[in-house]
Amino acid sequence: MASGREEPKDLAGAVVEELMDSYRTASGAMQHVNAYELPSMEHVAKIVDQCRALIFPGFVGRSLARVTESELRDFVRERVDELTRVLRRQLYRGLHHSNERIGDDCPTCLGKADVITQAFLARLVPIRQVLALDIDAHAAGDPAASDTDEIIFCYPGMYAITVYRIAHELHGLGAKLIPRMMTELAHQQVGIDIHPGATIGRSFFIDHGTGVVIGETTVIGDHVRVYQGVTLGALSVQGRHERGVKRHPTIEDEVVIYAGATILGGDTVVGRGAVIGGNCWITSSVRAGDVVMADQRTQGRRA
Repeated sequence: MASGREEPKDLAGAVVEELMDSYRTASGAMQHVNAYELPSMEHVAKIVDQCRALIFPGFVGRSLARVTESELRDFVRERVDELTRVLRRQLYRGLHHSNERIGDDCPTCLGKADVITQAFLARLVPIRQVLALDIDAHAAGDPAASDTDEIIFCYPGMYAITVYRIAHELHGLGAKLIPRMMTELAHQQVGIDIHPGATIGRSFFIDHGTGVVIGETTVIGDHVRVYQGVTLGALSVQGRHERGVKRHPTIEDEVVIYAGATILGGDTVVGRGAVIGGNCWITSSVRAGDVVMADQRTQGRRA
């Protein structure tokens, strides 16, 4: 029985032509066709997995339950060689794109990608050493953690911190787009958004983690504990900030920030050992050792 509705003879064809017309008339920022290759999220995710497999061998990737030292060495060499190849190519694409160069095989970007890759590989062991302190901070800070295996396998905060530590090294070496893609992958995976440009000290612990946001110019000291829903952000401004302007707060050593707290502004400093209660809204500095509560009638300074 006829529906009474006229269907186009070739709906898909009509849609194709409309899209093709849109590609011709829309802003160039909306498409990237017949130009140099862009970085690939799929390959950046592979780089993250390869780094994690080298940092946490046996926990990530292939099982290493029964291997000889020679077999382990071969495994590590294989992973390092593959990481070198994929990382260099993706760094090149990110640098080439950022410099708005036309065509592929740019010697300047190829050279810089190689320098960053080699410098990053030399930082894998120091990254691993710092992450060991982050694992210890999670174990000490959460009585629900049965052992470090559980922290590596299951804790979203540990995953986000691991990806951040990797991305931050690359960011400091001069890569920008690839580290940002890495931390966005972690954001998608566990709901924790840490900009690779942020500076985070040793023994950092994110408990539960969902909804945590840490902005680009945030500075965090050692032994800091952050709970879910915390924002370390910038005050709203008109227009774009100039590069290099500090927009996000400084959190000194041994601070605890409870769930849902929002701390904003580049001039805001939370002093050593301060405790920020849940759901506080803070846009001015907090003295060392102070306890700030959302309910002023309860305790502490004004939030």
